[in-house]
Amino acid sequence: MDDEKPVLEQTADAISSAADTTKEAVKTVAKKVRKAAKKVAKKVMPKKKAKKASKKASKKSSAKKSAKKTVKKAAKKTAKKKKKAKKSKR
Repeated sequence: MDDEKPVLEQTADAISSAADTTKEAVKTVAKKVRKAAKKVAKKVMPKKKAKKASKKASKKSSAKKSAKKTVKKAAKKTAKKKKKAKKSKR
């Protein structure tokens, strides 16, 4: 301790320097954590995207199939109606 500076001033300086060092340490730790989180996210995310894409594709294909089925059914019904109308005319 310096004899020239009052005790309060020395303690204030010590506390502020400790606060600064802890602040810097927290920043570096936060950066490291972010980098680690990004690495993990890169490893995990493509799998989830692929699953979601496959689910969406299956939903789309099933929707397309059901649409095709309804069109075919409607065509068959109209064909039956036309046949019945022709028979009734005879």
